[in-house]
Amino acid sequence: MTAQQITPSPTTLITTADGTERRRGMPPVLRRLMPLIVVAAVLLATYLWIAALELDSIEQRTLNSGYIIARIGEHLTLSVVAAVLVAVLAIPAGIAVSRSKSRVFTGIVIGLANIGQATPAIGVVILLAILWQTGFATALVALVVYSFLPVLRNTITGIAQVDPNVRESAKGMGMTSAQVLRRIELPLASPVILAGLRTALVFAVGVATVATFINAGGLGDMIVNGLKLQRYPVLVVGAVLVASIAVLIDWAAGLVEEAVRPRGL
Repeated sequence: MTAQQITPSPTTLITTADGTERRRGMPPVLRRLMPLIVVAAVLLATYLWIAALELDSIEQRTLNSGYIIARIGEHLTLSVVAAVLVAVLAIPAGIAVSRSKSRVFTGIVIGLANIGQATPAIGVVILLAILWQTGFATALVALVVYSFLPVLRNTITGIAQVDPNVRESAKGMGMTSAQVLRRIELPLASPVILAGLRTALVFAVGVATVATFINAGGLGDMIVNGLKLQRYPVLVVGAVLVASIAVLIDWAAGLVEEAVRPRGL
């Protein structure tokens, strides 16, 4: 009776001559560059499709390099500034909650963040515009409110996951609480915190499309105008650009997350 031959799958771990294990399948460099390749292919296909169409005067005023670059700049500015503000506000808030022994304080902070996340994005934007004003600043506040919860929760979770024995060892070496936070807890929690920031940034890119309803610009202008005027090439280009930006930002944030990850984690 012959033994059954087992064919390794594409994800089988192979032990090399030096004792290390490698996973069969796509090379690491190609796997890392795959989002770039997919986005480039989609953008090229969209460009070739638009180039083959006979655009009317309205479509020509929108589907030109000057207009598209201006909308992309507005969209990126709104998204990135919102993500930076979320990091500046949510990470200290998460640290404060993780240090606080008051359940009331913890409940208030998390409850407010939950309200911002649970409310539909368009509702947050329109409500702030009614109560305050229209424009870039209002859209920015709305994005911060909507993207606050992932960073807050991940900061709390990341710090809570640090081994208590590591904290005690650091304090036994004479470190103060601030030094333990800066040198031990935050570095160990950084992968979780950065994952929250990555999520918040992608949220901001998507939600920034509704900023057009309060005259804050962005690629939402193309999507809304394409719908209102029934110019589907304009609609498709706007949607493809938003999706491409979200994928590229997620890819870049993933590279940063890997680069700053402490060794051994």
